[in-house]
Amino acid sequence: MIIELRPVGVVRSCDDDATATGTHGETLVIEVYPDYAEGLTGIERLSEVQVLYWMHELDENDRNTLITHPRGNRARPKEGVFALRSPMRPNPVGCSAVRLLKREGNRLLVTGLDALVGSPVLDIKHS
Repeated sequence: MIIELRPVGVVRSCDDDATATGTHGETLVIEVYPDYAEGLTGIERLSEVQVLYWMHELDENDRNTLITHPRGNRARPKEGVFALRSPMRPNPVGCSAVRLLKREGNRLLVTGLDALVGSPVLDIKHS
């Protein structure tokens, strides 16, 4: 079986900070590609959305790791990646519940997104 994923957008920084994530209160931008911008119709009425994204900086070793220490803390016993919120997983799909601050055309300003700048956005869903 072949599964084809087509990104609908990309995570951007509001400024020049290429290492920003929205997890510490920083505002990030989800830039939705023009072909998918119509799908944003009505999103302004929402205060929170779910964002699915591809953790694009994981390498093949990370994708083959099935057991790891929670949060990298070696003092804690290893657990399976399906029991954790670890980025190490066979299919590095991330999911964040984010606060939607504002829509500007095909751009969504959000906080709480733990994706890295440059991460492909796979989907945006009502919470």
